Amino acid sequence: MSTFKAPKGTYDLIPPYSATYLAVREAISAPLRKSGYGYVETPGFEDVNLFARGVGESTDIVTKEMYAFETKGGSKLALRPEGTASVLRAALEASLHKQGNLPVKLWYSGSYYRYERPQKGRYRHFSQVGAEAIGAEDPALDAELIILADEAYRSLGLRNFRILLNSLGDKECRPVYREALQTFLRGLDLDEETLRRAEINPLRVLDDKRESVQKQLVGAPLLGDYLCEACKAYHAEVRALITAAGVVFEDDAKLVRGLDYYTRTTFEFVHDGLGSQSAVGGGGRYDGLSEMIGGPALPSVGWALGVDRTVLALEAEGVELDIPAVTSVFAVAIGEEARRLLFGKVTELRRAGIAADFAFGGKSLKGAMKDANRSGARLAVVAGERDLAEGVVQLKDMESGEQQAVTLDDLLDAVRGKLI
Repeated sequence: MSTFKAPKGTYDLIPPYSATYLAVREAISAPLRKSGYGYVETPGFEDVNLFARGVGESTDIVTKEMYAFETKGGSKLALRPEGTASVLRAALEASLHKQGNLPVKLWYSGSYYRYERPQKGRYRHFSQVGAEAIGAEDPALDAELIILADEAYRSLGLRNFRILLNSLGDKECRPVYREALQTFLRGLDLDEETLRRAEINPLRVLDDKRESVQKQLVGAPLLGDYLCEACKAYHAEVRALITAAGVVFEDDAKLVRGLDYYTRTTFEFVHDGLGSQSAVGGGGRYDGLSEMIGGPALPSVGWALGVDRTVLALEAEGVELDIPAVTSVFAVAIGEEARRLLFGKVTELRRAGIAADFAFGGKSLKGAMKDANRSGARLAVVAGERDLAEGVVQLKDMESGEQQAVTLDDLLDAVRGKLI
């Protein structure tokens, strides 16, 4: 037992469980890679003001959950609590928006960090796959991203998730709603911190999960009643495009999400089998974020899907992913001469694209065959002095137990034939 343990609220991904996470990341990113999204990777920490400005100073993420620190050189940094602000910063820094091909379509995968009370489905270190389409105001982009996320989840075998959809309006119609909501909130019995939040961004109060607050929000004005004609038309087109693609969604007039930068389209993927932590992913349009962090006007839309919660959703539905064995062929050598020869054959098989492993450590035949069984390999290649004298190795099918002698020159073709 090590003296050290993973920090509270974090986890280690180790085999074989880690294979499920890799499969989920692959499934979520596959539709993106087929749709023109290129991969981007950003640092695990950024200037703290990138998140304060972009995510919002009134959000719980910035005020309570962000890991912020000062370096020896005096720089104030923060571990990234979400991906959108970092990806947009990277795109702006690289001037991707100036290359004449808008929208810039990017996808990413990585770990994010928030200081909060650890519980199942909510960790201080968590994994997401995300996508951003930067530089175009088009309802088809919003619809595309929702459709791609739906496709990703269905490709994994998930069925019991729901898509919640809403519009948050824009800079034309939201101020009128903001004033109406603030007037309503001022008349409630709210604590001082919540009232302060209501003055900075009243929509954040609608996202408050406390029952004592939610009870008082009954009868609160709804943003949908204040949308301007342009926002209504935009939202209607998003809904029409999603519907035409056969994607089922639910309108949720109270859906605001937890970040300040969202405008117009906002959506969330929820799974009712996860209890209180039902959100497995979400996103929306953020037309003003680029300007918030010092860039030009670049209307954009994106989402992030939680890998951890997607895995929990799979478990809740009893979905077992078809994950191929790490090893297809396992080589077992008896004697030094056979050891050198089979090690060379393992290298040859790997170079031919076949997943192969070797019985390391000089174990007995019995011990080495146990390793072969544990590896999940379909085939075992076994050779001793007698086999080498005859110029052959024994190729054993680990499922049926059948075994045949194969010449060294024919081994690669014989393995390929068995693995088809």
